[in-house]
Amino acid sequence: MEQKIEKRQRISTLGQIGLQQFAPYLMNRIMGRYNASLREVLRKHGLTISQVRTLAVLSVLDGVTVNDLSVYTVIEQSTLSRTLDVLEGQGLVRREQGVTDSRVRHVFLTDEGRAEFGRAWPFMHEEFETMFNGIGDREYTALIATLQKMLTNIRRHDI
Repeated sequence: MEQKIEKRQRISTLGQIGLQQFAPYLMNRIMGRYNASLREVLRKHGLTISQVRTLAVLSVLDGVTVNDLSVYTVIEQSTLSRTLDVLEGQGLVRREQGVTDSRVRHVFLTDEGRAEFGRAWPFMHEEFETMFNGIGDREYTALIATLQKMLTNIRRHDI
């Protein structure tokens, strides 16, 4: 118990750390800019960030449950449900009942959905390339390893 009290007394303030040295602030700025850039381009193609995130995850992990899709896409379940309604209405995804549990729904990308994501991917990749311009392979590998450790530290799901 003493160790925790001692540690608490040494906590720096945000002002002492500074915004430019506070990783959560920097991660939010980076992802905010990435999403804003994508939003501009995707809007011209009739897609939203939530829709493209959903198509992106399904392009890699087709047939996941709605609950898992919510975790992978980082979209609240109520928003994801509305997103899936739109995507299903456009013929880009389909939902199927689980084989062992009829309450569980699995989401699949249709051929049209795969093609739509194929059209969106170049824009996503271009923004990715811009973000990592001037960052070498070693730096990128180290960043990915660090981010994976961070995710393990904070995640609430096994995925």
